[in-house]
Amino acid sequence: MNILVTGSNGQLGRHFQLLAPQSKHCWHFTDVADLDITSREAVIGYVQSHHISLIVNCAAYTNVDKAETDDQVLAATINGTAVGNLAEAMNQVGGTLIHFSTDYVFGGNRNNAPCTEEEPANPIGVYGQTKLQGEQEAAKCRSLIIRTSWLYSEYGKNFLLTMLRLTAERPEVRVVFDQVGTPTYAGDLARAVLGIIEEGKLDLTGTYHFANEGACSWYDFAYTIADLSGHTSCQVLPCHSNEYPSPVHRPAYSVLDKTKFKHTFGQAIPHWTDGLRRCMHNLSIL
Repeated sequence: MNILVTGSNGQLGRHFQLLAPQSKHCWHFTDVADLDITSREAVIGYVQSHHISLIVNCAAYTNVDKAETDDQVLAATINGTAVGNLAEAMNQVGGTLIHFSTDYVFGGNRNNAPCTEEEPANPIGVYGQTKLQGEQEAAKCRSLIIRTSWLYSEYGKNFLLTMLRLTAERPEVRVVFDQVGTPTYAGDLARAVLGIIEEGKLDLTGTYHFANEGACSWYDFAYTIADLSGHTSCQVLPCHSNEYPSPVHRPAYSVLDKTKFKHTFGQAIPHWTDGLRRCMHNLSIL
């Protein structure tokens, strides 16, 4: 099977590149310089010329703040319209699309219970709205839509790398404690999806949640990063969200329920602290 990974230079795409040698399939990796997924003609042409039967879409617009202010159209184009192009290309060849979405499709106005796939989406910002649009586009073809949360890795820009830098440079950092979710190591998500592909379970289409096990606040996450990295001379202090004004209203509680994923695919999911330790080990910090 020929597999196309879009957005392959991002956090998740980089991990698929690392895992591809373990696969029995033929993988094609593209980023924006190689394939403009906002171009319908480019996507269809690439899929047909390379005989692609599975697309793993790791491309996304993820600047949550700018999506709310400066880049609304760009976010909608990449997170929504472009996914429609991928879905159309898969429909034309009878293929499958694996598309990644986010906890931001939920508004977070809940009673602190993990979000299931059956709950109605209620995004409260432009980023979440565009990601929900992408889900709707992906559902127009045979697809697996996988929502995740608080993604980090060894690559790019993410909370882990930012906290490692700040706790090494500053005597103290203040981090919000009133937003709760689950940090998800991109390597764990990529390996779980590889398992679905290699075990031939692409026919189990639908929407699923995947994040590491457990839950914490951003403060807890930052405190653990500082502790594991030995940056204990930096004080990590809790603060309220309203101390950091933002154009985005972020969900206060957005833990994802992974029961459906675990039961359907028979996979155990590591705890978030285990994923963090492995990621930091790869960064040669532990």
